[in-house]
Amino acid sequence: MPKSESTDSDVARKQQGRKILRALKKKYPLAECSLTHDNSFQLLVAVILSAQCTDARVNMVVPKLFDKFPTPEALAGASQKQVEKIIHSLGFFRAKATNLRGMAKALVEEHDGEVPQTLDELTALPGVGRKTANVVLGNAFDIPSGFVVDTHVKRISRLLGLTKKTNPDQIERDLTRLLPKSSWIETPHRLIFLGREICIARRPQCAECPLLKCCDRTGLPPLN
Repeated sequence: MPKSESTDSDVARKQQGRKILRALKKKYPLAECSLTHDNSFQLLVAVILSAQCTDARVNMVVPKLFDKFPTPEALAGASQKQVEKIIHSLGFFRAKATNLRGMAKALVEEHDGEVPQTLDELTALPGVGRKTANVVLGNAFDIPSGFVVDTHVKRISRLLGLTKKTNPDQIERDLTRLLPKSSWIETPHRLIFLGREICIARRPQCAECPLLKCCDRTGLPPLN
């Protein structure tokens, strides 16, 4: 694509992005992480547990987990069997228990029991990928390290014409290029709320959607 055409496409998509941000903020003025947590360690644990599982189910389990293992030191000293027993109702509980214990041990041994505040340090922890790190940095430390891309964000951002990619890392690159950094923390929550309540994958409530005019019928040119 010629440079001028690519520039025009980016300008159009950034304008599209601003319209989407305004509509989302109006619909969901309060956008917060729905996982139960009181501190950065608890948030990190909850996000690790949320893989392939709903936040609601995680929230049913973590109070007992946090009560028994309230600190990285306590969790690092837990047995595999103890952790598995508490999180058994969640998917992939054996792998998650292993990751939780490994993560806690790494926090104690490498970070003095504190959750690190850089992307590289977080993603070096067991069970922590880029999405998890972005959630923790944004919601625990107010650091906009990137754009959280879960299944809702992936699906809706494509419908809204903000990306044509399918890989989460590539989608994140498109979104961080088109949307202002000041929106990176709250906007994923708003898109997730929209995906849960209105833009439901199997039964979308299009007539109720505040973003209907911004959906894939806008005619915007595709991204490269």
